Amino acid sequence: MEWLHAPWRMEYLTQKGEDRRWIFQEIIQSNEDEKNLVLVRAKSCLALLNKFPYSTAHTMIVPYRIIGDWTDLSETEMLELMTLSQRLIKVIQQEFKPDGINLGVNLGAAAGAGIENHLHLHIVPRWLGDHNFMTVVGATRVYPSELPEIWRRLKLHLT
Repeated sequence: MEWLHAPWRMEYLTQKGEDRRWIFQEIIQSNEDEKNLVLVRAKSCLALLNKFPYSTAHTMIVPYRIIGDWTDLSETEMLELMTLSQRLIKVIQQEFKPDGINLGVNLGAAAGAGIENHLHLHIVPRWLGDHNFMTVVGATRVYPSELPEIWRRLKLHLT
C-alpha cells in the first residue's frame, strides 16, 4: 500500500471540537488577514479561504454575528452573504476556470457542520475529473497550489 502525507490536515484533525467552536470569532477579531486567509471584510460578513480545503480556491463566507441557524440570518446578512458569494464566484471563475461550483451550508452536526455554532457558506470550485484515482482509491486530494499563492491570486481581484 502506498502512503501520501498531508501534514497540514493534522492541525484540524487534532483540534478538539471546543477549540474549533470559536475559530471564526478569533479570525473576525484579528487584523491578520493574510495569515487568516481573509479575502474580503464587508459590513456584516467576511470571506476567507478554507484552511482545510476540499479543492483549490475553496472559500467560505461567514457572518460576523454568531448564528447557527440559517433562519436567524437578518435580511441584511442574507443579502450580503449572497452578494459576496456572487462576487467570489466570478473571481474564482476568472482566475481558476473551474468546470462547476458547489455552494453549501451544513446546519448541525448531523448535516456535517464542523463548526455548528457559527454558520458559513462554502464555495467549492469543481473540475471535471477531480474525483480521480487519488481521491477515489487513495482517499487523498492533490492541490496544485499552496494556500498563500491562491490567496494572493484571489485578493488581487477583490481589493
